[in-house]
This record gives sequence, C-alpha cells and structure tokens, in this order.
Amino acid sequence: MSATLGALLRLVEPDWSVTLIERLDAAAAESSGPWNNAGTGHSALCELNYTPQQPDGSIDITKAVNVNEQFQLSRQFWAYAAENGVLTDVRSFLNRVPHVSFVQGADQVEFLARRREALVDNPLFASTELVEDADEFARRLPLMAAGRDFSAPVALNWTQDGTDVDFGSLTKQLISHGVQHGTEALFGHEVRTLRRESNGSWTVSARNNRTGTTSTITTKFLFVGAGGDALRLMQKSGIPEVRGYGGFPVGGKFIRTSNPALAAQHHAKVYGFPAVGAPPMSAPHLDARIINGRPWLMFGPFAGWSPKFLKQGHVTDLPMSVKPGNLTQMMSVGMSEMSLLRYLIGQLLLSDDDRIDALRNFVPSAAASDWETIVAGQRVQVIRPQDGRSGALGFDTTVLSSADGSIAGLLGASPGASTAVHDMLDVLERCFPDRYQSWRPKLKEMVPSLGTKLSEEPRLLSEVTDWTMKALGA
Repeated sequence: MSATLGALLRLVEPDWSVTLIERLDAAAAESSGPWNNAGTGHSALCELNYTPQQPDGSIDITKAVNVNEQFQLSRQFWAYAAENGVLTDVRSFLNRVPHVSFVQGADQVEFLARRREALVDNPLFASTELVEDADEFARRLPLMAAGRDFSAPVALNWTQDGTDVDFGSLTKQLISHGVQHGTEALFGHEVRTLRRESNGSWTVSARNNRTGTTSTITTKFLFVGAGGDALRLMQKSGIPEVRGYGGFPVGGKFIRTSNPALAAQHHAKVYGFPAVGAPPMSAPHLDARIINGRPWLMFGPFAGWSPKFLKQGHVTDLPMSVKPGNLTQMMSVGMSEMSLLRYLIGQLLLSDDDRIDALRNFVPSAAASDWETIVAGQRVQVIRPQDGRSGALGFDTTVLSSADGSIAGLLGASPGASTAVHDMLDVLERCFPDRYQSWRPKLKEMVPSLGTKLSEEPRLLSEVTDWTMKALGA
C-alpha cells in the first residue's frame, strides 16, 4: 500500500518531497513478502466467500463484482508502470495462473452450478466454466485427480484469467523507482511518536535502530501503511476518527513443496469452502506459486496465534492496543466471536500429520515427506465501532483518514494488496481534494477505467483487457 501510494504521488507530483520510514532493514520483509501471503491476485474468480448464497437460494455476486473491479485498477496501473519504466521486471511479480473453485458433494456441486450462472452474465466473469466430468477434472488438475474416488460428485468453476502475484517483488520495484526519482528511504528506522502541530502539519520522530539516534521529520501529509502495526500508530496520532477501532491478530501457516514432479502436475490456484463455523479467511486453497522464477505449491492456510501485530512485532502489541476509547468494542467482540475462538483453538492443536490430512482433501496422494510447514505473515483483523459501544470484527481492508486529510492509515487484511491501487486512489481523493481534480487526467492515463465500472462498459473492458494483457503478459 505505501509503495503504491508513493509511486502514485511521485507520478502526479514529481517535485514533491517524499520520505519512506521502514522499521526493518529491507523492503517487503513483512506482510508483502512472498511467503507471508498466498500471492493470489484477488479478483473474486475463485473465492467462494465473495459469492454467498442468500436465504432464498440466490447467489449474491455484489462483493465479487466490487473486488474484481478494484483488482482491474491494479492491473491497469501495473500495465502503465511496466510501459513507463516504473516496473522493470513484470515476470518477477506477475504470472498467469488459472483461478478455480473446487467443491465436493451433490449440494455443493449444485451450488457451484448456480454460482456460475449468476456470474457468467457479468462481463468480468464471462469466461467462468463449470467442470463436472471426472476425465476433464483429471486433465486440468492431474495432481488433485491422482488417487481420487470420483464416485462422489465433484465440480470446478474454472477461469483462465487468474494471476499469481509476488507482492514482495512488486513492492521493491515500486520503492526502487521512487528512490531513483527523489524519494528518501529510511530503512532500519522505527517511528516512535507522532505530534500534530498548530499549523496542521505533523512531526514524526523516528529512531535509527542501528545507531540509537533519533531524528524528526515535519510533513504536511502522513500515510501509515505499517501492516498490523498501523493501528498502534494511528492511535498515537490522537485523531478522533480512530476512536473505537481495535484489532485482533491472527497468524498463519502454510505447507509447501518445491518437488518439481508435483509442481509440474498443478498449475492453478484452487479454493474450497471454509469449514463450518470457520471464518472466511480460513478457506483452504492449493496454490501454484512462482517465487524467484521457481515453481512451488503451497496449501493452507492454517491459523496460528500470537499477541504480536507483526511477524517481527512485540508480544505487548495486543494489550497495548487496548485503550479507553476501544475497550468496550474489544470486549463485545470477544464475547460474540466464540466460533472464531473455537476455530483458533482447534487450529493450534493441529499436528503436521493433521495438516497433511487436510491437504489430502485436495491431493489424495499427498506424502508428508514432500511438504514442509512455514509460518506466514501476521494479520490483524479490524474491529470497527458500532452504535457507540459495541464492535464488529471485519475480515477486509479499511482506510481511515482525519477530517482534514492530513493523515491516513490502513487497517485490516484481505483482499489487501490486490486492491492497493483502488485504496490509494481513494486516499488521494480524500486527502488532497484541492488537487485531485487537477490530477485526474494523469490518473486516467494510468488507470483508464477510473470512475467507471467496467462491468457496465463491456467495450472499455475489452480494450483495457487487451492493453493490460499485452503490457503484462498475464
């Protein structure tokens, strides 16, 4: 998010002074790192929780359309950036990978057929296929077919239009371009305090973790893109808009393999249903990944838990985030989310053998010796204030900003990085209302569908798709 915002600002205001402050010694060492997320370009092509079934049996595709529209903005900006030297190595971060929904059992197969019918009339999802034939299943997903008992019905929603994204490589390229064009990057510096000045500017105090010295920067605009730690920093700002917001950390684990024989048999991202009572973020998926040019397979997620708000955070993060302004909201969520608590406890009790057993629902022939467990990034699910005192746990992305637009910050998780361009365009419009209209021609050059819903403009969608495919090759 921060790298995207920095790139957008550098392109619309090349003479502005921009400084990046990063606590770690390198870019993308936390949530954006390739092994700290699933690398799915979230476009709602395969994520079943984006197409819920309503009480009357209909399929609601509203969220799927919104998420896909947002991802289209990212693709357009990446295409522009690739054509204009901002991104210099597209293949290192973006690869075409089919996105697939996978279900088992007659009821779920019937649901998937209705899901496809609901989606396919929308231009964004026109290529969605329904695959029920066992032989066709085996042709497309040989690894998942090997050893499978096809006596019980299975089905796939399949689209070729998906992507695998190394958000770490993307982040590094965006920051590198900024640094080459005047952005100052302070790595190994931790923000300690934020102080609002009488003239509306902000003074940021940052500690050099190598030398122990402290420096200050005064700025007219401040963006807090610190992953899980953004809540703490936004609280330090003291803006009233953050009052009532809290966060609940959830860690993640995956199992992965680099066995070339296995990777050669599976080239897709395949998502299933989350277990009954489990949160949407727990939906199991078997992913083809391309990391540093090498094919991998990754399966998960499996939840872990830590009070840390970052993978490289502090055990005091959660307790220190509880303030008088969000205490009742935190407590209300704690009392109402017992299903999440039960899910987390069950996940913490899983052994390596249990994780392989879960994998065998996707890969019946899986051998434990081929797979290893890795710890992924730490996610902090946002707790939003409701009706003054209660709170609601969210599993999406929230951008907060002050009334005067001098500070903005990002809370929450999925779809996160996939919708970075949409979210940062929102930040530009909210926080720079006096300049945004003058920026629009340049922004439209970078994102031609800005202000337009591609799902309602098939001709523009076709033009944009042809352009991005040519520029990105995916």
